[in-house]
Amino acid sequence: MIDLRSDTVTRPPAAMRKAMAEAEVGDDVFGDDPTVNRLQAVMAERTGKEAALFLPTGTQSNLAGLMAHCERGDEYIVGQDAHTYKFEGGGAAVLGSIQPQPIENASDGSLPIAKIGSAIKAIDPHFARTRLLALENTINGKVLPPAYVKEALAFAKSKGLATHLDGARAANAAVAMKVTLADVAAGFDTVSICLSKGLGAPAGSVLVGTKALIERAYRWRKVLGGGMRQAGIIAAAGLYAIEHNIARLADDHANAEYLAQGLKGIAEIEVRAQSTNMVFVRLPDDHRTALAESLQARGILIRPAPLCRLVTHLDVNRADMDATIDGVRAYFTRNSKAA
Repeated sequence: MIDLRSDTVTRPPAAMRKAMAEAEVGDDVFGDDPTVNRLQAVMAERTGKEAALFLPTGTQSNLAGLMAHCERGDEYIVGQDAHTYKFEGGGAAVLGSIQPQPIENASDGSLPIAKIGSAIKAIDPHFARTRLLALENTINGKVLPPAYVKEALAFAKSKGLATHLDGARAANAAVAMKVTLADVAAGFDTVSICLSKGLGAPAGSVLVGTKALIERAYRWRKVLGGGMRQAGIIAAAGLYAIEHNIARLADDHANAEYLAQGLKGIAEIEVRAQSTNMVFVRLPDDHRTALAESLQARGILIRPAPLCRLVTHLDVNRADMDATIDGVRAYFTRNSKAA
């Protein structure tokens, strides 16, 4: 199947599976797993941070990061479209007793500085204590403007706020900007980076930051049920991904751009945006389900939605982009009158 539903659908290639099978392991809860320790050391070095912590999922990595910063009754400022607010089950509030203060994202994915300032609570027993600013890069495939990030971090610091980056696709941002992971992570107190999206590992995320914050997050990982034993088997996949799959993200970006340009020639749909490895397409209301079924019959998977997200990754190639373009065009050619 040509699976464009997400970049989480990738399957470990033979070389990654070999690395997993041959991984040195130990009990990571005791700190004894050499492969986990190596992954954490590599990620700390690559991001320019003091320490790193391996966690099973990006959701848990973000939550452990938020809980390392905030106590019960504290608040974090976050975008309405941010994954930590919108797509992680309300974990910060439910499990961390941390109040989210969402504000509307600008069209480029940023949080306007003036809105951040307006959302910061006064020191008053009536209010939650504003402690943290959380950004996301990339967000909906968009790379946050570097000048904006620098300004937002400086503003947060001036207001006494800590900063967290949901960098689930930080490697995509780095490749798109032709910079390093350390450049993307610079200035943030904590950063969460997924290994299981474009980098192609089957599971796992890494939280990086100061030694003190990572020590706090380590405790919360245990509380949240994230303490794993012989986790080096999974960490080995993450190491392979970091060593082999960052530069190749440029291929995903190029394939997404190619797909977007090809789909723009089909009158019945509207390509709303293309950024890094994502293409967003507005589909006619009465054709979404039928189009998805038609494509599936051709061996192509999408998630039908009013604004459909098509995601490129290491398991799809340029020929698959052509097949997708042809499949969408063929469907609307057959159904042009209804469209």
